[in-house]
Amino acid sequence: MIDVTQDIHSMTTFKRNSSGLMKRMKKTGRPLVLTVNGKAAAVVVDAAAYQEVAQQLDTLSSIRRGLAQARKGVGRPVDEVFDELEHLA
Repeated sequence: MIDVTQDIHSMTTFKRNSSGLMKRMKKTGRPLVLTVNGKAAAVVVDAAAYQEVAQQLDTLSSIRRGLAQARKGVGRPVDEVFDELEHLA
């Protein structure tokens, strides 16, 4: 969760103190919100946090795709899939 008192900085501040802000971000685990002319312009997160979010989005996309296929009647009954998996084990 973002702490609005500590995690929102202007792009100028980030340019001047990127090392210090990156260290604070790593320590707190919270992302940085960077502003331009007082409006949010970018969010900086560490690589591990980005990877986690990317994996969650990929999972949600797969679920949505599966639900759309199910609505169209595409796919196989779950019992059939489980039977097939049991034969593979």
